[in-house]
Amino acid sequence: MLKTIPDLVATIKPSTRIITAETAAQEISANRGLLIDVREPAECEQIVAANSINIPRGLLEMKMLDLEKDAKRPIYLHCASGIRAIFAAEQLARVGYENVTVISCPMPILSQTNFG
Repeated sequence: MLKTIPDLVATIKPSTRIITAETAAQEISANRGLLIDVREPAECEQIVAANSINIPRGLLEMKMLDLEKDAKRPIYLHCASGIRAIFAAEQLARVGYENVTVISCPMPILSQTNFG
């Protein structure tokens, strides 16, 4: 049986840490976490979260290994709706990253949050 996107998200979500932008900003300030935007570059031209690094979900596993070699460093993922970030979190966990969190909130809130 084929699974829908909501079916897949429902299986991934229980094992994924999901927080608000405000909580993420506080944590990133304290723990030097990486803020990764997994949207496509064209989406980032319209609205962006300050101090985020854009790595599209389709390239994430390849690019992250070049960007961060510490499996324990906190990584915070976001996208426009949270769906791609949830899938990206699952993939990073498979690669071996141990401290991956998804930020779930609308892009306008993300863009107004101070990620210091």
